[in-house]
Amino acid sequence: MKFYNKSHPNYCGIDLHARSLYICIINSEGETVLHREIKPSRDTLIEILAPYQDEVVVGSECMDCWYWVSDLCHDNHIPFVLGHALYMKSIHGGKAKNDKIDSYKIARLLRGGTFPMAYVYPNEMRATRDLLRRRKHMVTCGAQFKAHTKSTANQYNFDNPTADLRYPKDRELMKDVFTEANESVKRSINIDLDMVTHINKELVKVERYIEKQAKQHNEDDYLLLRSIPGVGQILALTIIYEIGYIDRFDSVQKFASYALLIKCKAESAGKTYGSQGNKFGNGHLKAAFSQIAVLYLRNNPSATKYLKNLQKRMSKAKALSVLAHKLGRCVYYMLKKKCVFDETRLLN
Repeated sequence: MKFYNKSHPNYCGIDLHARSLYICIINSEGETVLHREIKPSRDTLIEILAPYQDEVVVGSECMDCWYWVSDLCHDNHIPFVLGHALYMKSIHGGKAKNDKIDSYKIARLLRGGTFPMAYVYPNEMRATRDLLRRRKHMVTCGAQFKAHTKSTANQYNFDNPTADLRYPKDRELMKDVFTEANESVKRSINIDLDMVTHINKELVKVERYIEKQAKQHNEDDYLLLRSIPGVGQILALTIIYEIGYIDRFDSVQKFASYALLIKCKAESAGKTYGSQGNKFGNGHLKAAFSQIAVLYLRNNPSATKYLKNLQKRMSKAKALSVLAHKLGRCVYYMLKKKCVFDETRLLN
């Protein structure tokens, strides 16, 4: 965990919400210079910060409203620091808690050098990353509609064909299954199948758009990742946009920790109390590398042999986690050194 420890004449803590924000500015002596609540207005915020523009750093907790504050500070050349929400437990530890107190504590953490930093994702790639995450949500919704269709067929003991509902012909085949069903059941199934049809059309458009954006942002890394067996378009794009820029990781250990590919022990007084920190990282990268580990084994005798050797010492689930970890380390060095995938180095 990195802490912000640069010195400034003034420190600004913002407790940020969708409809209001509380600002606290303290000087290097710890004296409160300004403490007030305002509406979330760009003009009002920059008017308040203008007198301190060259002598202030702004800090805010990593909530869902920080984008516009970060961009505003960047455009006006004001240092902005994003606080890691899970590490900022000191904000929630007092006897009383409100927006005024929280903003003051954020400013104090900045001044004291104990402000835990989160990564401020680059503005030029942020919107595409969020669109890629939105695509993942669409896929999940489509899977739910498909599952409901098949579970309904089981409820009424209808023949449930092994159809792939991604395809129009199979969706029409599924409609035929419910020809003798109640009218309300038919309507329910038609809703499911129509939603699947619409989601599939939108997915095609979104995937084409994201791939074009990836070629503009980082085409070389995209081609490097596609050299890994089992890594397709979406997995390559997910890794690129969830990482941002690989240079922000000083070591492969920090990258593996961020991707949730390792577990940290909880120890005290020489005793181990299991592991912790399962949420301190990027769950999207964790899911991506878990999928790659499974897809990498398909039609790959050497990888399958390697997994079986691991299973002699551990369970299959643990062996897959080890393989995902090794693939994550491999991706780190591929992106750092700009080299293609080398299976011999991975499995040795």
